[in-house]
Amino acid sequence: MRVLLIGGGGREHALALSLAADPAVDQLIAAPGNPGIAAVAQRRPVAATDPQAVAALAVEVGADLVVIGPEAPLVAGAADAVRAKGIACFGPSAAAAELEGSKSFAKGVMAAAGVPTARAVTCRTPDEVAAALDEFGAPYVVKNDGLAAGKGVVVTDDRAAALVHAQACEQVVVEEYLAGPEVSLFVVTDGDAAVPLLPAQDFKRIGDGDTGPNTGGMGAYAPLPWAPPGLVDQVMAEVVQPTLAQLRERGTPFAGLLYVGLAITAGGPRVIEFNARFGDPETQAVLALLETPLAGLLRAAATGTLAAHPPLRWRPGAAVTVVLASAGYPAGARTGDAITGAEQPGIVHAGTARDDSGELVSAGGRVLCATGVGADLGQAREAAYRLLAGVGLAGGQFRRDIAQAAAHGRVALP
Repeated sequence: MRVLLIGGGGREHALALSLAADPAVDQLIAAPGNPGIAAVAQRRPVAATDPQAVAALAVEVGADLVVIGPEAPLVAGAADAVRAKGIACFGPSAAAAELEGSKSFAKGVMAAAGVPTARAVTCRTPDEVAAALDEFGAPYVVKNDGLAAGKGVVVTDDRAAALVHAQACEQVVVEEYLAGPEVSLFVVTDGDAAVPLLPAQDFKRIGDGDTGPNTGGMGAYAPLPWAPPGLVDQVMAEVVQPTLAQLRERGTPFAGLLYVGLAITAGGPRVIEFNARFGDPETQAVLALLETPLAGLLRAAATGTLAAHPPLRWRPGAAVTVVLASAGYPAGARTGDAITGAEQPGIVHAGTARDDSGELVSAGGRVLCATGVGADLGQAREAAYRLLAGVGLAGGQFRRDIAQAAAHGRVALP
């Protein structure tokens, strides 16, 4: 099987490693890829948000399967363009990807499907925002309605800060705060059949103890030893299947990766958000434990044959991923700093590049991450931080408490 992977971040490097390890994959091409992905795939240039360019490349390389990693190409319609060429594609249509492209659209789907979620109001004017903030009270939750690379959400007790964030966005969704630990659940689906992966938890704040501004994600771990029994089955029944049914009813079936972001509240699981692709950095932790070949699973979803796919197999133990970010991130990431030690197994590249001399340098906010596996979360944490200790990046910053509370049994359910 010849696979074309679209994207060039940490999520795509993790996907590339799993796809390259699948015995069914004869050739892996990544566009545009990154220096880490180059070790396992042939890199090709492409404007990922240009659907016709993506489709043309898929035809040119003779792809049997196209896997689209980032959200922006999906919302732009890259999957539609690839499928129009008769090529199997893992990723939802532009219409279905609106689940991530518009928070307001997602709320409408959830309301129609009866999915448990936070009460919310879509706002376009400062007066509407102010009224919604007063209705729901603190902590204030304000979300950019459109794509924001995982950084469009502000959760704060500072009403003025909430208003400032809203004013920087064209349209926002203001919603009630959901109290409880968060869970990320990835679901592979062909629009009808749906297969959940291991639930994970990520860490959005820049600082230890969940302090500081939101980021694209500073670490993750799987599985969740504290998760309520039957959580995945409950989410599949109450969230995933009704959502997929509602999208089928609208004539826009969702085939690809449905990311369900949840809060486990006193009243049970509530949806915080949907994404239309694998999450970053949860993908790195989850795929480290997946024993089932990935390309075959994604191809089954892309060809409508997921119901016939064998049950997933998982490696025992746990995985922990810790992100190394650049100096100044998230407010203003410094780039161009030399990186050493990034060739170790378990290191995944995100914002990296080669300079004119061929040296590996930082090229983004989240530069790379280290994933450790072990018999339990404690051992996996030790492995991840040991890996990260071998990486050099001037001004690099990372959290030291990823999965710490879970490893010590301190995650409390409401």
